[in-house]
Amino acid sequence: MDTKTSDSRRKRRLGILGLLAVSAVLTLGSGASTLALFTASNSPTAAFTTGTIDLTTSPSTIFTATAVMPGDSGSQTLAVTNSGTGQLRYAMTTAATNTDGKGLANQLALTITAGTCPGSGGALYGSAAVGSAALGNPLQGAQAGDRTVNAGATDNLCFAWSLPSGTGNAYQGATTTATFTFAAEQTANNP
Repeated sequence: MDTKTSDSRRKRRLGILGLLAVSAVLTLGSGASTLALFTASNSPTAAFTTGTIDLTTSPSTIFTATAVMPGDSGSQTLAVTNSGTGQLRYAMTTAATNTDGKGLANQLALTITAGTCPGSGGALYGSAAVGSAALGNPLQGAQAGDRTVNAGATDNLCFAWSLPSGTGNAYQGATTTATFTFAAEQTANNP
């Protein structure tokens, strides 16, 4: 082989190696440039807690009346409290027993007025039978007669009963138990 051919091959090899070296440097340089970008991130959070509707009544027994005679009466303030975090509206219904069949629940008269006894407001339920006492309507949504109580507030009601003086002998020894059921619902988003 001649020196000229050998030099030519060597130059060609050096040229190819040089081209490969330049190509490698360009490839590394372009890869390095993508790793040099500034970046930032942030992760905000969201926390949710639902409100509460919590209705309580006090005292738990409104009346315990024994040896009641025609013409007797009594009253008791019932506190209806919203211990929840949202405004509520409530209604009340009554269920009464007449296990002895004498019908005392329909003979006893009940009046419910707003405020502490003797009641400072107008009659909410007026002088009618204990067994059918009601305030508002427990159906969902605002109904006539429903009562509204703000969060942390109390609505006082005066329950006053009487046994009419004209009550006859058929009611001697009669007994009844009335259960007043209060149903509450949120007022927010509940027209």
